Amino acid sequence: MVNRGFRRRRGRVCAGLLAVGLLFGAVSSAQAGPRESADATIVDSTGRAGRTAALTFDDGPDPRNTARMLDVLDEHHVEAVFCLWGEHVRQHPELVRRIVAEGHTLCNHTMRHENMSTWSPAAIRQNLRATNAAIHEAAPGAEVRYFRAPNGAWGETPRVAAELGMQPLGWRLSVGDWNRPGADVLVRRLREGIAPGGVVLLHDGGGDRGQTVEAVSRFVPWAREAGWEFTLPARG
Repeated sequence: MVNRGFRRRRGRVCAGLLAVGLLFGAVSSAQAGPRESADATIVDSTGRAGRTAALTFDDGPDPRNTARMLDVLDEHHVEAVFCLWGEHVRQHPELVRRIVAEGHTLCNHTMRHENMSTWSPAAIRQNLRATNAAIHEAAPGAEVRYFRAPNGAWGETPRVAAELGMQPLGWRLSVGDWNRPGADVLVRRLREGIAPGGVVLLHDGGGDRGQTVEAVSRFVPWAREAGWEFTLPARG
């Protein structure tokens, strides 16, 4: 088994290479053909039959818990989606680079967790573009595949997000980890609530998420033993 120290060193090396590689990627991506299209459908599943699920993490990157969550995901070889605040990205760009370097997928979660349910399309577009700009400043060339509206307050955001190439991302299971009910409760809710094809909403930022980190570290091995596969949400 690869030890944790090696994994952390590997992550730092990958992040360093990414900083160089993505600079070239930013140029090459501009010359490449169109990426996979998005539409205004709010997806909440993997789009696959059987015991598949997608883990998604909101409100990061967070210096206290994002790195710990990445360690857990790396240990168990799980690919996940990270829904990022633009302001948090500006504060911790190194964590964005690590998320990308370790093979995870990015999601726009607005600049400051705004409720845009009553905003005009023009105002929404300005916010989402600013968030993507912050992400690309941290990780040039990285693709932002999804958009998630804070608190599920969608309004006109699905249409605008799709126009910007991002698939609106919902969820089927939310375990209320923001209330910090205890890791045991979170593990139980995950085990009882997971359903075939479901997108799972969790948090790595927005507060102390130590309970979520512990719950995921316990839930993933159980789920794998029970025959679950972790994958990405569908795209439209």
